[in-house]
Amino acid sequence: MREHRIAVVGTPCEIMAASKLQYFTDSPIDVKLGLFCMENFSYKYFVNLLKEYDLKMDDIEKFRIEKGFVFLLLKTKETVKIPLSVAKRIIRKNCNICVELTSESSDISIGSIGSEDAWSTLIIRTEKGEEIVNGAIEDRFIESKEFTDSQFNLLNRIAESKISKNLENIERREFLARPVLYQREKTDDSIDNEFKEASFLDLRSNVIDVGACVLCGACEYACPHDIITIDDTKPRIKGECPDDCHACFAVCPRTFIPEDLRNDNSKAIGDFKKVLSVKSLKHTQGQDGSIVTTLIDYLLSKEIVTEALIVDKEDHLAWKPYAKLTNAIDDVISSGGTKYSVCPVFKPLRDLEEDSLQNVYEGVK
Repeated sequence: MREHRIAVVGTPCEIMAASKLQYFTDSPIDVKLGLFCMENFSYKYFVNLLKEYDLKMDDIEKFRIEKGFVFLLLKTKETVKIPLSVAKRIIRKNCNICVELTSESSDISIGSIGSEDAWSTLIIRTEKGEEIVNGAIEDRFIESKEFTDSQFNLLNRIAESKISKNLENIERREFLARPVLYQREKTDDSIDNEFKEASFLDLRSNVIDVGACVLCGACEYACPHDIITIDDTKPRIKGECPDDCHACFAVCPRTFIPEDLRNDNSKAIGDFKKVLSVKSLKHTQGQDGSIVTTLIDYLLSKEIVTEALIVDKEDHLAWKPYAKLTNAIDDVISSGGTKYSVCPVFKPLRDLEEDSLQNVYEGVK
């Protein structure tokens, strides 16, 4: 058994990056908990939008998005709602080409769509995910009930809406600019040939410079030469990219996706084993019924994983997200709640297993 077995929590693009890291590298990522996500916001633009409402990030206790509004629960206990039609101007550009709502390459997907208040919608996708959920139910970490046809139809309808809208966005973007590589129909042999010719310069021209970068940090983590850095805006290179290295291009979630990982857009929520409504029996803090917190608690307490890779918020910058690797459930509990912004989620893994990075991408497995 390997020394580090990491549970990763992420949005669809981050989970796709985690899946590509598993596929192309000797990654310590072991369990993927995927979140439902329609879109994400730019932190800087969010701060500027709040100024129009005479608010600061420091004023906000909790965020929630539902029924066409961004709801801001203030520390004064007041609630401010911003129409999504207004908030859409601060959505990150890369979100407009994402065609998955429910993190389809995860082991378990979690969100609120379809389930009643205080319950979460949980999609079991893999045998590993099924074993985890069954264990969490048996050990009274969560309780579950059947997902009804009407609930499933709602989830399916919203997922189909995102696919349809963003396929149109992809078509529009390709008409005006460069091709969108993400989710392109290509064989693994063809993808392998593309990767063998690609470098950071290709990543920059096909992903970063055209606004498709998701800022996940997979390229920085996977770079065996330690010449890629990523800040709040985009990945940058410091030095010369060797001709025989293609790691950054291979693991990026917005370059070509291997056939085993690629979304089937005819299946609105992807392949799955079972969909349930679930409720935590352990925790009450956090988003979507605290199910993510509870599942991580189960994974850590049963030593299924050694650490969890989560997103917390900065103390000195309210709601500014940063990635954190921890084995302490108190850290997981305190980080609960959606940040509605992004950060380089794989950054904490960089120092974990330097030796494993020597095994990065040598061709499609």
